[in-house]
Amino acid sequence: MWSWNPKSVSPRWSASSSVPPGITLPGESGRRGFGSSALRVNGSIFAMLSHDRLVVKLPKDRAASLIGNGIGGPFDAGKGRPMAEWLTVVTTDDETRRTLAGEALDFVTSHSKVH
Repeated sequence: MWSWNPKSVSPRWSASSSVPPGITLPGESGRRGFGSSALRVNGSIFAMLSHDRLVVKLPKDRAASLIGNGIGGPFDAGKGRPMAEWLTVVTTDDETRRTLAGEALDFVTSHSKVH
């Protein structure tokens, strides 16, 4: 099982640094259920924990490539149908996980509206 430390997921901040503006850590929003373990930027999820695995939001083609390379698998949110822009990270390499979380942060930031 991977230890979920949201501050260590992104290459942009460490556990000792403050979280950048616009980032919401799990538990800060008071939500329960889906997305309650999520890292958000401007209100949009970019990384979360699901069944003890890191799940990240990436461009559809990038997620498909990583699935093809065995680094991740499809994510279906329990609905039985894979979500195209979501990847369940299956690699055990922490550096790869941090890199993918950083890519997810960049992707979601570029597509989210600032509140």
